[in-house]
Amino acid sequence: MSGHLHLAYPAGADGSSDRATPITVVLADDHAVVRRNLRGLLDGAPRVRVVAEASDLAMATREVQAHLPRVLVLDLGFHHGSSLAALSHMRTQAPRTEVVVLTMEESPLFAQQAFDAGAVGFVLKDRADSELVDAIHRAARGEEYVSPRVAHGLDVLRRGGGGDELSPREVEVLRLIALGHTSAEIAARLQLSRRTVETHRARILRKLGCRTRADLVQFALRRGLVGY
Repeated sequence: MSGHLHLAYPAGADGSSDRATPITVVLADDHAVVRRNLRGLLDGAPRVRVVAEASDLAMATREVQAHLPRVLVLDLGFHHGSSLAALSHMRTQAPRTEVVVLTMEESPLFAQQAFDAGAVGFVLKDRADSELVDAIHRAARGEEYVSPRVAHGLDVLRRGGGGDELSPREVEVLRLIALGHTSAEIAARLQLSRRTVETHRARILRKLGCRTRADLVQFALRRGLVGY
């Protein structure tokens, strides 16, 4: 993925391009064990210095305002409060702090919502040990990072369904259908009515010229919306 959402700062503008200057990081996750593991990972990473930790969104906001870190690593699975709304607010309050989000959600639509809210990195939690440090270094340069399992689907979403004129919502419904979810499950997941989901399904079938769910699964596989 190219870094088209944020432009890198010029060398010396804030020290982030200086290889000798540590990348300051605030780490926000509501699970103490996860936080400890991530802290251990980042403490052993080159040019990364964790300046504060936060266990909830309010604390994350305070720590960002207090330290103005180069990067905020933000869990999007907080049980209380809207992480996306908080992300957007923090980007407004601290525009030089780039945000790398951590999540268990592999939805390309959710990834796009995170980027729309101001994130520059999207890392799946189960890949944090191999991806987070790279995402932080890229974020410090103002470059986008997306976990590979989500990247292709996000690219399809951004291109409007790969030329098949599917809307972003239809792309997400298609992905969930291909993953084996029922209309009721999709409705609950996307906070839609079951009737709306069935309408999306009918439109997707018509637009793609497909007849069965198996056809939709094959299409989704070819487009990289789900993995083999």
